[in-house]
Amino acid sequence: MRIGVIGGGAWGTALAQVAARGGSEEVLLWAREAQVVESVNLRHRNDIFLPQVSLSPSIRATRDLRDLADMEALLVVAPAQHVRAVLSETPVGDMPLVLCAKGIEAGTKLLVGEVAHQVAPRAPLAVLSGPTFAHEVAAGKPTAVTLACGDEGLRARLAERLAGPAFRTYGSADLVGAEIGGAVKNVLAIACGVVEGAGLGLNARAALIARGFAEMTRFGLARGAQAETLTGLSGLGDLVLTCSSTNSRNFSLGLGLGQGKPAAALMADRKTVAEGAFTAPVLREAARDAGVDMPVTRAVNALLEGAPVARVIEELLSRPLREELQ
Repeated sequence: MRIGVIGGGAWGTALAQVAARGGSEEVLLWAREAQVVESVNLRHRNDIFLPQVSLSPSIRATRDLRDLADMEALLVVAPAQHVRAVLSETPVGDMPLVLCAKGIEAGTKLLVGEVAHQVAPRAPLAVLSGPTFAHEVAAGKPTAVTLACGDEGLRARLAERLAGPAFRTYGSADLVGAEIGGAVKNVLAIACGVVEGAGLGLNARAALIARGFAEMTRFGLARGAQAETLTGLSGLGDLVLTCSSTNSRNFSLGLGLGQGKPAAALMADRKTVAEGAFTAPVLREAARDAGVDMPVTRAVNALLEGAPVARVIEELLSRPLREELQ
């Protein structure tokens, strides 16, 4: 199966490396940046986004989306807010799309899979999500992910093509659950970074992860996800990873917010995207529309909008007492 990858950032490059390990065919990586294309093709490295990893010689990069027309499946790793525009320029047809971006589209409040279906209605869809720091995946360190697809046969073929000794795929038919876990955990990771930056301690972080997971579950069930998916790799697994390490862009953003730094300055000083910053306001609106209470998500939005850290924390902790299973 010939694999194309849309997105030349760290995660897209890591997935190209996974695909190169799993097959004998050339893997085609589309990147917007000319420097990425040059460094991949000439030096087998991604000097901008993943400079510490030597890439397989079977990975070739291009800046022309039309070059992907001959692929048999595409891994879509462009940032969630750019998926619609990129897919609109890609000759998808009925080619399977494996959605690897994590987020909710601003304005429409659609999941990435819903966006992809609007743009490429004939394309079969799958979602790949789980606890995956790009540099570890690219280096061949072990991880496990959820591969969700409603077509059992396609799911098996994709799993066979992508899985390897250090990259284990677990199948699911729940695309919505796999997507929601990946989107919501980015927002919660910002909150956990705030806890670290404000020096609130490990007890507070553990409590926040648990209550954040309750928010993820409530929202996921309201959008049609299966509870079992949210307790798996693409939900709880990814949440634990991104809420506990500065390797997470979202956790690092929250760390700066917790130290009192303004969101605009933190975002401007980055060449990679902290998706949670873009997902947070959309998630707040989507939760309101669904009648789902998400106080941690509201708190993250307040901090991104410039509210003082001490005040946001006080408001979160002074909420009325309630039963845990509500």
